[in-house]
Amino acid sequence: MPRQHGPRRARITFSDSAAKQLESLTSDAEIHALDRALVVVSVDPDVGEPIPGSAAGPRLREYADDVERVRLLYWVTALKTVVAYIEV
Repeated sequence: MPRQHGPRRARITFSDSAAKQLESLTSDAEIHALDRALVVVSVDPDVGEPIPGSAAGPRLREYADDVERVRLLYWVTALKTVVAYIEV
């Protein structure tokens, strides 16, 4: 009998500035904190709070984990790709 898989997770890509931030992460604690936040958003892209703005651009969302001290600003594409800017 085939194994049942859970729901498909969203694919995450990073903005250019987020990619530069990733290069500057050096501590295991920062990397672990970011990994946890990315898993949360990939499982449920709607978890973040909508950021008010115009309808002309992407619908930005913010996910903040106060325990891990991580903040993600992101938008979700029609194909469920999460494009993120990060603060750790």
